[in-house]
Amino acid sequence: MELIRATEKDIQELILLYQHTADSMKEAGLNQWNWGIYPTEEMIREDVRRGEQYILRADGALVAAIVLTETMDPEYHGVTWTGGIQPGCFHRLAVHPSMQGAGVGGDVLDDAVQILRRNGCDCVRCDTNAKNTRARRLYEKMGFRPCGTLTWDDTPGETYYAYNKNLKRETPLWPVKMTPAFRSGEATPWGGDRLRTEYGKENAGEMTGESLEVSCIPGLESTDAMGRKLPDLIREYGEKLVGKYSDKPFPLLLKLIDARKPLSVQVHPNDAYAASHEHGKLGKTEAWLILEAPPGSELVYGLKPGTSMGELKAACESGKAVEKLLRKVRVSPGDVCYIPAGCVHAIGEGILLYEIQESSDITYRFYDWDRTDEQGHRRELHLNQALAVANLKYAPQPVRVAESFGSKRILNEKMFTLDVIRVSGVEMLPELKEFGMLTVTEGELTLRWLGGEMGMKKGETCFLPHYAPPEMHLRGEGCAVLSMPNG
Repeated sequence: MELIRATEKDIQELILLYQHTADSMKEAGLNQWNWGIYPTEEMIREDVRRGEQYILRADGALVAAIVLTETMDPEYHGVTWTGGIQPGCFHRLAVHPSMQGAGVGGDVLDDAVQILRRNGCDCVRCDTNAKNTRARRLYEKMGFRPCGTLTWDDTPGETYYAYNKNLKRETPLWPVKMTPAFRSGEATPWGGDRLRTEYGKENAGEMTGESLEVSCIPGLESTDAMGRKLPDLIREYGEKLVGKYSDKPFPLLLKLIDARKPLSVQVHPNDAYAASHEHGKLGKTEAWLILEAPPGSELVYGLKPGTSMGELKAACESGKAVEKLLRKVRVSPGDVCYIPAGCVHAIGEGILLYEIQESSDITYRFYDWDRTDEQGHRRELHLNQALAVANLKYAPQPVRVAESFGSKRILNEKMFTLDVIRVSGVEMLPELKEFGMLTVTEGELTLRWLGGEMGMKKGETCFLPHYAPPEMHLRGEGCAVLSMPNG
């Protein structure tokens, strides 16, 4: 058995097949097809006339039908698909109720995919009612992946899942809009509410300090629109998503941080120390882009020149004496601070920033401003580890980002690069290295590429795959930040 193109001679049998299938759905309590509303006799006749209606016969009897087209319905343009720039679609897959469960649906899809591939399509798209578990199991078994949801006017109140299957090795993956994980409450007692009120993070609470925009940290993984965790996406797509990092630890972690109160004075180890003392983890080199800061804002950025290890150790043991050794610098929105492993640092009160760092959760606290919680307890310090990894000579200066339009590389360090892209009209994205992480920090922008686009609001981040579509560019008025691995 194989799919063949339907002719006018098949129309009456097609009408009966679709009627039976619609009735079977209704009997099962599924509000997906209502004969006469969707599908209709007129639709079937038009599909046959266009040559898009295909049928499957067994022993002469019509047992299945499907519509194959290279034209997308308008509703499909609002879906962020997983990939492809030359899509084919299938609709109205019907299997006679007497043949359901016998593998006919899988045979139809196999043939449909081959037909669309021969027609030059690099992906296949479809949708089904979220309650249609039989169809969803079939699609996912056949390698289709859910991409998002949509609705249809003929079945108001019903949600449909959109599915995509890439057909070729060279099929590009679409950018993935990320849903962040959050650190809040007792984990970030210094956090505020601006991630929710100003940056659109609806799930962030009143004491949310960190929005982990792109994260593979266990227990704090970011996800795609369908809730799939980034590590799972990497396992599924491998090199196409993350390049050479498909078989290596994911290298970077991207955050937005809201410091309602100052953070603890802290330091991070380098890779060698972390590997030997923290069970093989990565160290932590990071960089900050200041997004918001009240006038006169300061942060801790190294130690005062001439500070000795003996002085630092003695000050740490007495607590508040550490403050006189801290080197504080003024910062304003637009400043970039590169913080290599070993550099003593602390984010100051009222600052909201973008942070790119190695994928590590290792922090050694020197000092926490003698703060206590409601029970009078102080946060844990890590003096021995902090003293072991601190580099007393680090005294870097913030770098000011010019406000002129265009794309500018601000950092080109061993672990990562950082580009600031200020848009008024159109700006092309820089060439990707392995993958990219794009965050809108001002305004609203549209990321466009051959075959699709994605609207992005302030505070939203998308993951740019290694096999990204060609000709990616930003349109609109605003600013975005692009970080990429550089190792």
